[in-house]
Amino acid sequence: MPVNTIMGLFAKSPIKPLQEHVVCVNECCSHLIPFFEVCAEGNWEEANRIRETISRLEREADSLKREIRLKLPRGLFMPVDRTDMLELLTQQDKLANLAKDIAGRVIGRKLEIPPSMQEAFAAYVVRCLDAALQAQKVIHELDELLETGFKGREVTLVAEMINQLDEIEDDTDTMQIDLRQQLMEVESKYNPIDIVFLYKILEWVGGIADQAQRVGARLEVMLSRS
Repeated sequence: MPVNTIMGLFAKSPIKPLQEHVVCVNECCSHLIPFFEVCAEGNWEEANRIRETISRLEREADSLKREIRLKLPRGLFMPVDRTDMLELLTQQDKLANLAKDIAGRVIGRKLEIPPSMQEAFAAYVVRCLDAALQAQKVIHELDELLETGFKGREVTLVAEMINQLDEIEDDTDTMQIDLRQQLMEVESKYNPIDIVFLYKILEWVGGIADQAQRVGARLEVMLSRS
């Protein structure tokens, strides 16, 4: 995104660029759903095409992050510390990094989720991305928080949204435990090294929900200081 566009966003609101960044991050993560669908079909050419899209979006998010860091005004007149905003930016940017790393590692070994697990795994991926989407929704409430001076019913609403994010992350923990159990039951049928990587894939996908929860935790810190 051009610098003048970023400055234009800052002119509208000191948090607009942060919101633009999280939209880019979520678009990047969202491609993991079709990515794993084509991997399950063994369509590695299409999987690689989607991986390239994920990598491109991750680079866009990273570029936007750097521009925001450079251009974020130091004299913001609002009840939010500049350091807190930069930390929030860093936490949400890590979501895109995770998506890129997951796709790259799956492609690298052409890993396929065992057929007996594919339905449950697909639901797991979707639920982990629900966490990232919930984090985006919370970020988009920052405008309202700013207008109310981080007070009143809007704070209660955002706190509830963060609680919902925590609940989604809890769901993904339970789903991961079930998937690990399913993988253990069939692991003797597969290449041991692939099995090690499959356990890691379960962990890395779950890391998206964990990282989304960290975004929510950072927002809670901001609320507590306001």
